Amino acid sequence: MKDFSYITNSHPSYIENLYSEFVKNPNSVDVELKKFFEGFDFAVTNGSAAMSGTVAGSSSVDADWMKEIRVYRLILGYRNKGHLLAKTNPIRERKDRGANLDLPFFGLSDADLNTVFQAGNILGLGATTLSNILAHLQKVYATHVGVEFKYISDQKKIDWLTTEMEKNFIQPISLPKKKRILEKLNQGVMFEKFLHTKYIGQKRFSLEGGETTIAALDEIITEAANHDVEEVVIGMAHRGRLNILANIMGKTYEQIFSEFEGTAVMDQTMGSGDVKYHMGYGSEVTTADNKSIHLKLMPNPSHLEAVDPVVVGFARAKADVLYKSDFDKILPILIHGDASVAGQGIVYEVLQMCRLKGYYTGGTIHYVINNQIGFTTDFEDARSADYCTSIASMVQAPVLHVNGDDAEAVVRCASIAARYRQEFNSDIFLDMVCYRKHGHNEGDDPKYTQPQLYALIDKHANPREQYVQYLLQNGEADAQELAKEMEKKFWADLQERLDEVKQHPLPYKYQQPELAWLEMKKAAQADFESSPFTAISEETAKLLFDGLMTWPADFKPLKKVEKLIQDKIKLLETEQKVDWATGELMAYGSLLLEGNIVRMSGQDVKRGTFSHRHAVIRDEDTNEEYNRLNHFTKTQAECRIYNSLLSEYGVLGFEYGYALANPNALVIWEAQFGDFCNGAQTMIDQFITAGEQKWQRQNGLVMLLPHGYEGQGPEHSSARLERFLQMCAELNIVITNVTTAANLFHALRRQLAWNFRKPLINFSPKANLRSPGTYSHISEFSNGGFKEVIDDIFVTNAAEVKKVLFCTGKLYFELADRQQKENITDVALVRLEQLYPLPYEQLGVLYKKYSKAVWFWVQEEPLNMGAATFLQMNLKSINFGVISRHASAATATGYAKVHAQEQKEIIDTAFSI
Repeated sequence: MKDFSYITNSHPSYIENLYSEFVKNPNSVDVELKKFFEGFDFAVTNGSAAMSGTVAGSSSVDADWMKEIRVYRLILGYRNKGHLLAKTNPIRERKDRGANLDLPFFGLSDADLNTVFQAGNILGLGATTLSNILAHLQKVYATHVGVEFKYISDQKKIDWLTTEMEKNFIQPISLPKKKRILEKLNQGVMFEKFLHTKYIGQKRFSLEGGETTIAALDEIITEAANHDVEEVVIGMAHRGRLNILANIMGKTYEQIFSEFEGTAVMDQTMGSGDVKYHMGYGSEVTTADNKSIHLKLMPNPSHLEAVDPVVVGFARAKADVLYKSDFDKILPILIHGDASVAGQGIVYEVLQMCRLKGYYTGGTIHYVINNQIGFTTDFEDARSADYCTSIASMVQAPVLHVNGDDAEAVVRCASIAARYRQEFNSDIFLDMVCYRKHGHNEGDDPKYTQPQLYALIDKHANPREQYVQYLLQNGEADAQELAKEMEKKFWADLQERLDEVKQHPLPYKYQQPELAWLEMKKAAQADFESSPFTAISEETAKLLFDGLMTWPADFKPLKKVEKLIQDKIKLLETEQKVDWATGELMAYGSLLLEGNIVRMSGQDVKRGTFSHRHAVIRDEDTNEEYNRLNHFTKTQAECRIYNSLLSEYGVLGFEYGYALANPNALVIWEAQFGDFCNGAQTMIDQFITAGEQKWQRQNGLVMLLPHGYEGQGPEHSSARLERFLQMCAELNIVITNVTTAANLFHALRRQLAWNFRKPLINFSPKANLRSPGTYSHISEFSNGGFKEVIDDIFVTNAAEVKKVLFCTGKLYFELADRQQKENITDVALVRLEQLYPLPYEQLGVLYKKYSKAVWFWVQEEPLNMGAATFLQMNLKSINFGVISRHASAATATGYAKVHAQEQKEIIDTAFSI
């Protein structure tokens, strides 16, 4: 939407020339100017333009031109900035944000109000007076809805939205729709009232003041189902969650009330669960238009907006698995708070994903319950932007700002949002401005910090009462009786459901991925001491290796890449060995051959941060990509691998959500350096390590975290092994630090071979990716499974061993190098490939084997980091000392010489002590 002030200030002849160009070729002028000319009934006589329908007594044609364009600019002004005037706040006057939409700003005055202007054609009014044009603009753009879309560049979207607002929005709502709105308002208001009466002082994070949300979500889901959506995935925080569970999701009151009464039977096998307003839920409901639709409400922590990437990742997985990537079939809805949508950076990360190939979901509806306050913080202190939704402009997502007290306006906006998403598969925001009746929770007194605001709220009628009054004033004479009848019935229903529990759970038909989840076992029933058989046949191994090393005849890889691949072929031919990268890719390929999904994302994962993977290679001349994993057979599954945006928090959350949707998918996120995973600490703490205990949701996500001390400084050395180990309990995750290509192969295949799912955090090598010590004999891929512990392969007589150095990861190779160079035969090196769950029995066997030896745990991390403390606390069956760097605040030194000296001291100490 452009500002044509330059035309207003131009000579009429210039405008006539533009019009002449338009007559010759309508597409030669700007799109908005083209619409301007098309909107008028021009007659061209003797080379000069004259307006039809101009007012008698006009001084000249030039003046008519100018006035028409000024009215046109007025129309553009309201389309662009009418939202700044709209009465969207139900409680207090809006701030003056300088809309500049008064008549004098456009060179017009009250004297022009009765003048007929052709510009009315643009609004579908025909030639009409300025008074009518202005009244129409104010009704459309400056009453209870303010639409913000001037930053959109797609003309089709602009035209669609203007048509919706200027023509469709003002059409009357049918009586059945009015009854449905009143019914949902009744449900929302009375549910809160009942809880407030029955459970005084208990936290419920009520929706009071924003109950119109129930009617809005009902409309979105109804409209979505009418436009081919089969599943809706919702993410939200605590505010209003119980109300939505009851009145949108169809969760029975028995379930909700039993949680309040403390009589709910929780599954305690994996821990203590979570509070009632964090739990997830799934249902299958029938809409107002009699369509069946699946609803999912994702479990979430108190970390606001953290659930956002999980929702979109879950939706993407469902689209890929169930709907053949038809994104019209599944709709993500994110319900935000105004303070959190403005204040939490994860919102920005998720929005940046919305058009990216690897993270696209066909558009998300963002519904903001804007109660104008965050805990006790007024919006004046919560953001610098005009709106909490100002971030929407970044991805050209329109925003519908609407007064939460105007239920019909909110429902209309909800309908627009659902249809816009389906029409354009793009994000859209609905910002419902309302208020919060109580404090942050029901035991909190908001008047401590907002006495004036809450003096207004105390006197303010709730949305249901507002709507009843509206219906009475707009010809619905029986509205009040209808409302009273519905209130009485609903109250009775609530009491009956609490006292006699007569509501029955909704019938539910499990979807295919959910059936696969039902087949999963509890990990507590599993044997973690020995891994399952994950080998493949020799024929399959050959098929995979050969497939990885070939490409189409007309494809020309980079010479450097071609040499790398030739070296891999030579390695197999001469030594029968497979390097790290090939072992990793063979694991993925083997799972694809078995029909499983393999999805991987992260920064630079196609080639790998350290240029080792080269899963996708490029043509030297055309830059075309070739995915080496997608061409083994014609019937294999497709490998999905994406270089991610520069995000840890958002992307890791997305992949967690993807893995949550389908147990038969190997989902991998690789950090550029493992050190950077702390940018996603919220996802790790709240979802990955605790999700099963809190919400009984298993997840098989794999995190590959490059880790190892190589003199690259404190930000490129440590993936913080100690933090993950500290979070280990109740078999919640698996932590490995693998040293061979074959063991990595088996670790990755084990993720889907298990009859349960656990997140796997693997501390990956960097420099050692190309170390010959990590190469594995080809026979290791067609035998056995993952090795939790690897004994010293060079020890010939255990009785001679006086000292055992056990360690994990890359340090092993430095210890082994010293051992071999100096032919040290009385020291055994034991590799702990899996740190959690600890392989107690296997370590116990080795402890007996080397019964005459003293044991030392050797690590390159400082004493207060790494695995030392974890092992001292958990490995009581072995008496061992610790060799490490001194305790340190930073993970590593930034000086290469200091690093080398420290590393040498560790090796020297290990063999001399």
